[in-house]
Amino acid sequence: MNIQNNYFDDFVSVFESLKKHRVEYILIGGVAVILYGLERFTGDLDIFIKPTRDNIRKLRESLFSVFEDSAVEEITFQELSEYAVIRYGTPNGFYIDIMTRIGEAAVYDDLEYEVAEYMGTSINIATPETLLRLKQDTVRHKDKADAIFLRELIQYRKSAQYDRKEK
Repeated sequence: MNIQNNYFDDFVSVFESLKKHRVEYILIGGVAVILYGLERFTGDLDIFIKPTRDNIRKLRESLFSVFEDSAVEEITFQELSEYAVIRYGTPNGFYIDIMTRIGEAAVYDDLEYEVAEYMGTSINIATPETLLRLKQDTVRHKDKADAIFLRELIQYRKSAQYDRKEK
């Protein structure tokens, strides 16, 4: 995984805490693409969360248990209702982008995910098809590269599934 080494343990700690606190979330963005196998750099986490008051409370508790940072109290239902993305700057030097929607394009309930096991930690990760849908119309170069990788991964999975059915 090509994530800045000093953030790796923190990322895993965040995923463990999200699970422990039963936060309804889906990992999207660069870390999700990396977990599917693309070698690329990222220094932040992008998570989509279910926009309920209880879930946002659990998210704050989860992040506080990892970072012991009172700034997590600023992540509120009101803020996430008003803004599509809230960027939480961790005391450890990386960011967590927290989303409840992407404009009119996607809301939490529109996203499909699967559970991936990584380093003994379960992670709710957007499916390659969902990630492709989120990335395919963006203009950033790295998103275009991600989209190419995701198309190839989807094709590979379909052909591998077809091969299993034939046997």
